[in-house]
Amino acid sequence: MAIVDDVLTDLRTRIEATLDVLRKEYTRIRTGRASLSILDGVRVDYYGTPTPLSGVANMTVADPRLIIVRPWEKKMIPAIDRALREANLGINPVSEGDVIRLPIPPLTEERRKEIVKAVKSKAEERKVAVRNERRDANEMLKAHQKDSDITEDELKKGLERVQKETDAGIAKIDELASKKEKEVLEL
Repeated sequence: MAIVDDVLTDLRTRIEATLDVLRKEYTRIRTGRASLSILDGVRVDYYGTPTPLSGVANMTVADPRLIIVRPWEKKMIPAIDRALREANLGINPVSEGDVIRLPIPPLTEERRKEIVKAVKSKAEERKVAVRNERRDANEMLKAHQKDSDITEDELKKGLERVQKETDAGIAKIDELASKKEKEVLEL
């Protein structure tokens, strides 16, 4: 049964990694509320090197609709402004002296529906990934049974446990998706 446990442990680890990827993707989705995580993918040209925005400036959420970016070097303001515009976040940066203000516009109903579609699409991609992990785990168990490492009964019980893990992973994906959907649709 140790072989089955090893396969299940590996499956759990892979499903958790898939869930972590989904969580990260969801933090980058704008909800109409200021969140520093939407700036995670922004890279600034810092003397010829693409650098994360957090590596060249302090960022703070001033209020629910405003992010303030305060560069460590004043001469970096144009480069940061350009990087924010090129990141295509749907936010227009406003340079004011030694800070850049990022007013978060309220989302239109149409835009909210588009975002919900994206949320559902990302959830579906992750469900497919979890199902692929299930397939791999099942194939491993069947290979071990073929090599006589486990009995047919152990294989059957193992396949059932793999299905339970898969169902739990998909339920977590659905939970994350509905939570994010609710967040997006909230006014």
